[in-house]
Formats: sequence, C-alpha cells, structure tokens
Amino acid sequence: MNEFQHALILLTSSLAFSVNASETTALSKGEYLARAADCVACHVVPGGKAYAGGLEFKLPFGSLYSPNITPDEETGIGKWTDDEFVDALQKGVGKDGKHYYPAFPYTSYTLMSREDILAIKGYLFSLEPVKQLPPENKLSFPFNQRWGMMFWNMIFASSERFVPDSRQSAEWNRGAYLVQGPGHCGECHTPRNIFQAMSAGQSLAGAELGNWQAYNISSDIQHGIGAWPEEAIVSYLSKGFAPGFGAAGGPMGDAVEHSLRHLEPADIKAIAVYLKSTPARNDGIVRPALAVNEAALQKGLGLKLFNDTCVACHLPDGSGRQSPGGLAGLKSVNDPSGRNLIATLLEGHTPLAARADQRMPDFARSYSDEELAAVSTFVLRRFGQSNGQIKTEHIEKSRENALH
Repeated sequence: MNEFQHALILLTSSLAFSVNASETTALSKGEYLARAADCVACHVVPGGKAYAGGLEFKLPFGSLYSPNITPDEETGIGKWTDDEFVDALQKGVGKDGKHYYPAFPYTSYTLMSREDILAIKGYLFSLEPVKQLPPENKLSFPFNQRWGMMFWNMIFASSERFVPDSRQSAEWNRGAYLVQGPGHCGECHTPRNIFQAMSAGQSLAGAELGNWQAYNISSDIQHGIGAWPEEAIVSYLSKGFAPGFGAAGGPMGDAVEHSLRHLEPADIKAIAVYLKSTPARNDGIVRPALAVNEAALQKGLGLKLFNDTCVACHLPDGSGRQSPGGLAGLKSVNDPSGRNLIATLLEGHTPLAARADQRMPDFARSYSDEELAAVSTFVLRRFGQSNGQIKTEHIEKSRENALH
C-alpha cells in the first residue's frame, strides 16, 4: 500500500465517522424533541407499541383515535415527505391535504421550527415500523366533516413560528419555547370555548380533562403557581411531586413519566422561570394552607376506611411513610369537587420511575361507591380547607367516565 492509498483510506474513514456522528447527533436531538413534545403519550394504547397510535380521545361530539406515526408505509407515516410532516405539525394538514382536529396540538406545534420538526421525523423514521390501523373516528355531524377545519383554522389557528423576545433572557426564551411549542402546556391547562379552541385571555388558567382537572399554572399567587418556589416547580416537573405544593397524577403524571423527567435540568429550570412570569389568572382552586384540619377527626365510615387502608402509607397526619410529600397542601385535597382525588382513587398512579412502595394502587374494584365517597369526604375535610363533601353519584359519574 502506497502513501496515497493509505491517506485515502484514512480520509474515507474520517468522513464515514463524521457522517455517523452527525446522524447520531440528529437522532438524539429528534428523540429529545419527541420526548419534549410528549408524542408517545398520545400515540400509544395501554400495553401497546409506542407510536403505533389507537388511543381514544373523548370529545363532546364523539371520539377520535390517534394515528400510527411509526415508519410503516401502509398504516403509518413511512411514505410521508418532509413537507407533509412539517405541514401536519405547523398547519394541521397532513398527507393528501387531510385536515386534523385540534385534539392534535398543532396549534402549539406550529411555533416549532422546520429544523426541529424534521429532527422528530428523522427519529420516528429510525424506529421499527409497526403495522397497525387505528379504529375509525366516531364523530357526529357536522364535526365529522374534516373540510370544515379549514374555516376553523382561519379563525383560531396561527401559522407563526416562535420569535424570541429580545427583552428577556435566553433562559426565559427557552422556557417560553418549550411551554408554548413542543411542550404544548396550554393545550391541557387552558379552558376551551364552544368551538374547542383555547380561550383567549385565559391562558394556563386550568381546564377539565375527562375525569381530571388540569390546574391553573399561571403566575397567580392564590390560584396558580406564583407562590411556588422555583425549586418546587422544578421538583414537580422532573419528579412528579413538590412537597407541600403538588403531586402529579392522571394525564400530568403521564406527562412527567414519558416527557418532562427526561428533559435536561437546564430546560426544566427554564420552564419554571417562564411559568413564574406568565400573566396571572385568578381562576380555579385556591392553594390550601399547609395544615391539617384536626376538627375533621370525626367518627364514621371515612375515618375507618382511611385508618384501615390509607394510614399504612400516608400516616395519620398525611405526612407519608414512603412518599416524599404529604397530603396537606395539595390542591387535590382542597378542591371541593374532589375531581382529581376521586380519579386517583379509581385509577391509581403507578409511574415506572417511582419505587414500588411509592406507587398508588387503584381502589375501583376494592370499594363501593359509598365507601369511596366516604373516604374522599374524610380526606377533603381532614387535609383540605374547603369542607367539601363527595356523594355516591360523584363516584358513579367518575366511574362511568373512566369506563367510557
């Protein structure tokens, strides 16, 4: 081998290494952004294959099912071009001009850059194809007419990319981009109008999500997270709890599990910085005092059930034996409707990232509606300040929503 051949081999090897390193970096970026956008949470059914779709979204006018976004060419997005994928996320219009419904958060994803969107596409196309068709959507007329979304988009959807605010820090702008764009926080935490568009002027003020309540996360001190120290927000987003402030359950627990806990600490902090600066919205549940209502230590079925079942983990004062945070101070125990408390009792909360002894089992089959109503009322009055009362019909309704 002469010197020229040797040099050529070295150059070829160097170029191949550079290309492979570049591809690895691009895939890593795409995977990170897919997590930041929490794509898998909507595109998988319990026990199913990631990104294969089929998850049901229950809306006032019917049910939608998420599509398969694996690179399968027949049932997924394997034949999609770059432009088609970008249009889906920025315009809500997919392959062959197919309009999407705002259950798909393209109204937030539109703020993302083409570069970031194509990084996600590159990552999705690196996955194993899954051949799986989702069920057909079940929507009543006229909502089953997709062409009508063209007019909805003209009124309610923007087509602008995120523009950094030069008056704010780089950290603030990073947080704003993640919250408003890929993180699409407002899609769950902002109430919607009769046309299912996010209500203007009520950003992050809280909204109902099936059996759950997405709480106010604006900077309001009483109703939102304005009184939360920055480190409490960081803990909540990255670990799913903030002692004395909140514990993530239901859809928010899933967001922490599949998305937020995987983000870089600097990005979590940037989100906290931005949220603390958002316009204050005085709607929703007022943050309770960090106290236990001793007057609620009354005799009855609720007290008996709490002592029989809950005390082993939560202790009589609610401080928690294994759990990192207590019951007192949580919004869920100060909400007189008990919405998230009931949902937690019925559905449980078992994040994979948590230790086995920190997972909340479900009690849907263990106790009757009367028993769950009694223990819910006891918890609200013992650890909250609202003096709420849960009735059997509240449990019945929550069960029905969970099943359908």
